[in-house]
Amino acid sequence: MIDLDTCAGTARVGALRRAAPALLGYAAVRVLGLFALALWSQARGKDAYTLLTARWDALWYTRVAELGYGYEVRLPNGDVHSNLAFFPLLPWLERLVAAVSPLSYADGGFVVSLLASLAAAWGIFAVADHVYGPRAGVCAVLLWAVLPVGIVQSMAYSESLFTALAAWSLYAVLTGRWVTAGVLACLAGLTRPVGLAVVAAVWAAGAVSFVRDRSAPAPHGARTGPGALDGPATRRATAPDGARAFASAPVGGAGAPGVRPRRALGMLLAPLGAAGYVLWVGHRTGTGPLGYLDVQAGWRNGFDGGYAFARFVAEKFTAFPSVPAGLGLTLGVGLVVWLYVICVRQRQPLPLLVYAGVVTALALCASSYFGSKPRLLLPAFPLLLPLALSLARLRTRRSALVVGSAAVASAVYGALWLNGSGPP
Repeated sequence: MIDLDTCAGTARVGALRRAAPALLGYAAVRVLGLFALALWSQARGKDAYTLLTARWDALWYTRVAELGYGYEVRLPNGDVHSNLAFFPLLPWLERLVAAVSPLSYADGGFVVSLLASLAAAWGIFAVADHVYGPRAGVCAVLLWAVLPVGIVQSMAYSESLFTALAAWSLYAVLTGRWVTAGVLACLAGLTRPVGLAVVAAVWAAGAVSFVRDRSAPAPHGARTGPGALDGPATRRATAPDGARAFASAPVGGAGAPGVRPRRALGMLLAPLGAAGYVLWVGHRTGTGPLGYLDVQAGWRNGFDGGYAFARFVAEKFTAFPSVPAGLGLTLGVGLVVWLYVICVRQRQPLPLLVYAGVVTALALCASSYFGSKPRLLLPAFPLLLPLALSLARLRTRRSALVVGSAAVASAVYGALWLNGSGPP
C-alpha cells in the first residue's frame, strides 16, 4: 500500500512538473491581463475588482449563493429574469468559501475562478499533451490564455470552472478512467447548460467502446490493468511533417476485468448533474420536466438553429457604419467552422470532436445574447489544437513572439472591453 501511494504521489509530482511551463506561461498571461485592467480601470475612475466580481452574471451567482433560488426581475416588456437560469455548482462553491473563510460570496467567486482557471489550463495541457505531445500542450494552453475574451477566465463567472471540469473529464475518457470521467461530467452538468457537451462526449466514447468490445474481443493473453486502459485511447504515429498524429484506437479491450461495469457506471453518472437540476427546476416551477426551457424563455434565450444570429449578422450589412462589424462576425464564424473542420481532418479523438461540436453548436445557434457568443465559445478548447500544432512547429523564439504579441493585444482588449460593454 505504501509503495502504491508513493508511486501515485510520484506520478502526480511528475505530471505537475511536466505541466509547469504551461501553467507558468498561463499565469503570466493572466497577470498581464489583470495588470492592464487595473491600469485602465484606474484611468477611467472604475474599480477593476468590482468589474471582475460584481457585474452581470457574477451578481446573479452571488445572489444565489447568499439568498438561494427564487429571486427574479420582471421587466417592463413582460420578460421575467429568474435566477433559476443559473446552475448551482459555482454558487455552492462561493458559499463554501464564505463559510470556511472571512471572504464574501463575491470574493469566493473570484477565488474559485482563479483556481479553476489554473485547473482548466492544466486540464487543457493534459489533453493536448496526451494527443499531440508536451510542446503542443503548452501552445494550446497559451492560445487559450490569449483569446480576446480571456479576461473572462479571471471573472467570477462559471466558464473557468466548467472548462476545468470538462477538460479533465475528457482526459479521463481518453485514458480510460470511466468513473472519474462520469463524476466530472456530472459536476460539469451542474455548472452550465452546456454540460450537455461533456455528457455527449462521454456517452459517444462509451458507446463506441461497447461496439468495439462486441466486434473485436481482446485476443487471448492481451495485457490488462492500469497500463492497458479501455476506451478511446491513442496510438502514436509520425506524420510526414514531423508532428505526431493520433487516431482513436481501442486499448485493453473486452478482456480487461471490470472495465465494462466501470464504463457503464461512468456513463450512468455523467448526465445526473444536468438532468437532476433541470428536473428540480421543473418541479419547483410546477411546469414539468422541461420547465427549465420556460425559465430560459423568460430571458429570451433558446435554440433556433442559428436563425436569429444569422439575421443579426445580416442586419449589420444594411448600413455602412456597421458593415465592418458584420464582416468581422462573418469572418469569426467562418474561422470557428474552419477550425472544427481541421479538427475532423486531423482525426482528433472522438470525445474531443463531439465535445467541441456540441459546444460550438449551442453557442452559435442560441437565439439571444449575441454579444455573449465569444464567451460561450471559451470552453471549446479543442478548436485551438490545430493552431497549437502549427505554433509548436515554429522555433521557440518565433512562437514566443507570436504568443507575446497576442498576450499584449488580449490584455489591452480585455481592459477596454470590461470597462465598456463587457461580457453580457
